[in-house]
Amino acid sequence: MNKWGRNDQEDRRPARGNDDRRRGRACRRQGVRAGAAQGAMRKAFFAGYEKKYGIRVVETSPADFGKLRAMVDSGNVEWDVTEIGGQDAIRATEMKLVEKIDDKLVDRSKYPEKARSPYVFASSVYTTIIGYRTDVFKGGTHPKSWADWWDVKKFPGARSMRDHPTDNLEFALLADGVPVDKIYPIDFDRAFKKLDQIKPHVAVWWATGQQPAQLLLDKEVVLATGWNGRFYDLIKKGGPIEIEWNQGALKQGSFVIPRGAKNVYWAQKMLAEMSVPQQQAIYATELGYPGLNLEALNYVDAKVKPYLPTQYIDKQFWIDDSWYAANG
Repeated sequence: MNKWGRNDQEDRRPARGNDDRRRGRACRRQGVRAGAAQGAMRKAFFAGYEKKYGIRVVETSPADFGKLRAMVDSGNVEWDVTEIGGQDAIRATEMKLVEKIDDKLVDRSKYPEKARSPYVFASSVYTTIIGYRTDVFKGGTHPKSWADWWDVKKFPGARSMRDHPTDNLEFALLADGVPVDKIYPIDFDRAFKKLDQIKPHVAVWWATGQQPAQLLLDKEVVLATGWNGRFYDLIKKGGPIEIEWNQGALKQGSFVIPRGAKNVYWAQKMLAEMSVPQQQAIYATELGYPGLNLEALNYVDAKVKPYLPTQYIDKQFWIDDSWYAANG
């Protein structure tokens, strides 16, 4: 297991109606998504943005907190928008590395209050949950909790877990009987002792998001932890995979605008496009990651809703990014 170790926006704002100012302009978006995820984001958000404003979205990868900090500190900011993890979003805000979200441009009025950070744009909700082979675990005989996951006698078969402490520490504590509201602060000794029990039964420690679903599809494992959107993508294609939502680890996908970005106004307009409920519904339908706009679900087909983590909030728990930012 790995160790985890100001600009004036009005000055940057182009004159309205002056298309020559936009022509040839690119808004650079830094991210970590690839494959189906990248395609979903382009279909839901970037294609419409490019058509509406005539501004090309240049996508590069991966997102990197160290590079973000170096660019801001040097004054040579190459990105206009970047995806960012929850812990890094907290650090970036505390270190004043990001621009404030302009709520006059980005409509978050239909967002939950907790999702309206002044500096961080909440783009989606996803969860790490149990995926399983439906031809191996038939008729509801699959593990339904982390205690079940650890019960290799009752639920035999090769497993795959993430090669990272986040999620695994929480799952281990839940398997050991810790109540959800007592997970934090994490008892490392207890968590690692419990993880030692499951290690011999983990055939693959996955490192990339697409691995768990593919491992299940190839039948290299019969159980895997993974991000719900990756499992959903194969389920849509008829793969023999299903999801158990109980005790899933919820997280928020986020974007920020680096302080000193060259196209702050157009970056804000990109986030505005990403806040539109109809566009968030497209993204949720494509990938299984719903947005935070409370109206977005009104535009999602009933057949898709069972594959969205927001339908099972009460059965899951939120990863405490603040705790990790302070202790990671």
